[in-house]
This record gives sequence, structure tokens and C-alpha cells, in this order.
Amino acid sequence: MFRRCAPPRHRTLPVLALFLAGVLAVAGCRLAVEQATSGADAGVTEGGVLRIGDSGDLTPASLYAGAPAQTMITGLVYDTLIRYPADSLKPQPALATSWQVSPDGLTVRLTLRNGVTFHDGRPFTSEDVRFSLTTYANPARAGQLARTAALITAYDTGDPHAITLRLAQPVGNFFDLLDLVPIIDRNTMADFDAGRGYNGTGAFRFTGWKPGASITFAANKNYWKGPPHLNGVEYVIVPDVQTQVAQLRTGQLDLLWSIAPRDADALTARTRLKVVKQTGVTHNWYIGANVRAPGLGDVRLRRAIAYAVDRDRILHDIYQGHGTVASLPWPQYSPAFDAGLNSTYGYDVSRARALVAEIGTVPTIPIAYTTGSLDTEAVAQIVQADLAAAGIRTTLQPMDYAATLEHLIRGTYEGLWITAHTYTQYTPATLPTGAFPFNAQKNASNFVDAEYRRAVDTAWHTVDPNGTEAEAAYRVLNTELLDNAFVIELFNNENELAMTPALHGLKWSKKSELDLSEAYLGR
Repeated sequence: MFRRCAPPRHRTLPVLALFLAGVLAVAGCRLAVEQATSGADAGVTEGGVLRIGDSGDLTPASLYAGAPAQTMITGLVYDTLIRYPADSLKPQPALATSWQVSPDGLTVRLTLRNGVTFHDGRPFTSEDVRFSLTTYANPARAGQLARTAALITAYDTGDPHAITLRLAQPVGNFFDLLDLVPIIDRNTMADFDAGRGYNGTGAFRFTGWKPGASITFAANKNYWKGPPHLNGVEYVIVPDVQTQVAQLRTGQLDLLWSIAPRDADALTARTRLKVVKQTGVTHNWYIGANVRAPGLGDVRLRRAIAYAVDRDRILHDIYQGHGTVASLPWPQYSPAFDAGLNSTYGYDVSRARALVAEIGTVPTIPIAYTTGSLDTEAVAQIVQADLAAAGIRTTLQPMDYAATLEHLIRGTYEGLWITAHTYTQYTPATLPTGAFPFNAQKNASNFVDAEYRRAVDTAWHTVDPNGTEAEAAYRVLNTELLDNAFVIELFNNENELAMTPALHGLKWSKKSELDLSEAYLGR
């Protein structure tokens, strides 16, 4: 016997009203996550090219890693099998219209949507699902849920419109995988790997990439949900954040994928431009520690760093209070959230100094941070000053996003680093089994520990992520994260998007990919 999902709903008219923050806007199986529209327009405007500004460039070899330019491609060009709403982990139909899970959790059968074609006109079939999942499972692809994908031991593709998956063991985050993996074309992998072409089933077709300049897309008029209103999208690479803001103000750009809180407050106070929180997608700012670097193998030093940093100052001075300080990665709606443990590492410079004194000699430690944002540089400077007050000498190492991503994947940082991670919006087991900073098998900190692995595996193999057994597993996992302090959380916030008031119908996935299938440029 199988458990069957609710049947898919038929497409309805696009939702035209902006719901209050945190409320889900759903239009049938359009699977809307949020809508950034004023609701003032009575109709929809067809045509136009949406110009999106961001600082990141495409790195084809790491398309699955989740960097902004890569996420732009996976969100516009490709579809996934299911979609989560912003406010829950209840799967909704996408390329899979329904699913059945066996009582033992080892067999999943997916019914696939009929009439879907790739951009080159080839029909979508179960073989494409098999190829996409097996490709994602390859560790060389750097897919952060590759371990979960690797649990699939058999694929039955006898029916082109359905697929049956057999798992080696049940896990609580399997549908996270189906929400994250883009369904790719098995016939064009040479172009996929080189960044020359991306053939998907999504709302927009990839039309070109000019390294360091732009990525362009055209509307897929044969999209299975209906043709987009926009004629196309241009992702414009603008390395300097203040230049991005200036180009938005002057109309050279229509949307900034991310904006600093200080700039966001100024825009809303002085212009008609809109700023919208990307509700449901939490960004977690943290300090990572490579435990193989000199000095950082001593957990006392890592704990001293955790106590030495004034999180409240960073949050209020740099991010204008847009977020919450944290010692653990989880947002408050996560079943792994623990209010008591979340304040474990409060600002305590005396305790930090005592730990440093106990250690004795501490080497000078590099702190890497990603360039392109004055806010990130300011955070690095505050962290450096806080550590100096605790007797820990550091040097700052600015690096671009491509270098940041490479170090995260390879675990080659020379000491500490400051950046943000996501994946806490998913089932809690997904973070420590998938995300580069936390993966119990191989992580950016090179932290290997049998007790941590055991805690992660227990949470992962607990099928009900909201049950009492899972709660107990999360308590053990949280204790391991805090005791070992190889990832030192700072604060959590939701990304903010800045846009022209003419942009309506903007949505996003739980992964933060932009959904422009119903977006339009009105008045």
C-alpha cells in the first residue's frame, strides 16, 4: 500500500493582490511562494525585458552549488518535480503531479505531467528524471543533497509518464531533494558543463552568457503553465553594490536580487522604489573555522571566538536591526529551533579572554570575507576588532565570490571566513547532510567527528521530521554544533529585493530562485 498525495489543482487566474508578509499566495499549481505587487493594476501588461542586477557571475562547473547566477539559471530555465510553499514543507505538484510513498518509506512512485517539452521540443519523460537525479548524485557536481540522491538504488522508467524510485533506507528529507534538483536534458550535457547552453522545461530559454557582463533569457512560449508575460530577462553583472543601487534609481535596472538594509531603508524613504522581503528563505551569517588551520584545531579557541563577537552590534549597526542574533542556525519556525540553546554564545569578552589565556600562544589567524559589499567588509572589521579585544590577532583576506565558493567546496580556507548559508528553511536533516559548512561527511571546516556524524545520521533517518523522535535527535544535533563550534552562527535574516514599482507578479522558490512565470512590467 502507498500513501497518496492530494490531487493537483487546476490552474486558476493569476493572483493580483499582495498578501501580508508570511502569507502564501497560490494560484493552482503555479505554486506561488510570494507576490511582490502593489495590486493597483487592473490588468496585466504583456512584453518587455526585465533587467536584474547582481554582482555574481556564472560558474558553470558548480551550477548546483546555489550561487546567485547559477540560481538564476536553475530558477528560470528548469523545473523541479515538486515545489514547497514558502510557509511549509508540504509538497505541491510541479513536473510530478502526484506521488505515492510505501509504508516502509523505501519506494516512491511519481506520476509525471503529460505534454511537457524541453525548449528544443523534445518530450519530457521518466528517463529525464532518472538522468537528472543520477547526475545530481555525482559528488563531483557539488550538489548539496548528493548524499540523499545517492540513496536511490533503482529506477523503474518503463512508463514514460511515471517513475518508481527505490531507496536504500528511508530518510526524512527525501522531498527536499525533489524540490531542489532541476530536471535537465541528457542530450546537451557538453553545453551544460561549458555554460554554452541550458535546455530545460522552464518558463524561460537560455539565450546567451557574456562572462563578466550578462546572462540573457527569452520567454518559453510553449511553457506548460502558459507563456510568460515578459518577452525576456537580462541578468546584468554589476560588481559594485552602490552602482547597482544607482542604476535601479535611474531606471537602468528593474530589480536588485539583494540589497543591504541601509540602502533598502533609504530607497523606501526617498523614492517610489519597492523593497520586498524574500519571505520563507532564511540567510544565516556565520564565521566558519578550518580546524586544520594553525590554532583552530583547539576547540577552546573556536569557543573563545564565539564568545568574543558582539552579534548585537553587528546586527544593529550594520544591518539596521533586520534580523535576529543566534548561536544555532535554525529559524524560529524550524522543528529544530531551541530558544534556550540559541543564546549559548552571548557576548562575553571576559570568558573569551580566559579561554585564550588557558590556551597560551595563539597564532595570527586569517579572516576571509567576500568582496562586493560594504556591509560584509564592515562585519569583518567588527569581528577583527572584537577578536583583538579578546587577545586573538587576525588579518583580513578579501576575496571574490568565485573564490569563496571554491574554498567552501574544497575546504581550503587558511583560517576563519565570514559569509552566509541557507538550507535552514528545509527539513532540519538537510543542513548537516548537505550544506557545505555542515556536511557530516565532508565540510568546509574539515571537521570530522564520530559523535557529530552519529547525531546527523540519527536526525536524517528519522522519517517524521516533526515527531518526538526527531525532536530528541535535534537536541543532540544542536548540542554537537554548539560544543564543537566549527560553524559559529552570528545572526539570521531574510534577503530583501529592491525593484521598480512597475514590476508585478514576482515570486520565488523556497531555495530563493526567482519565479518570473507570471511577472510583468506594468505602470
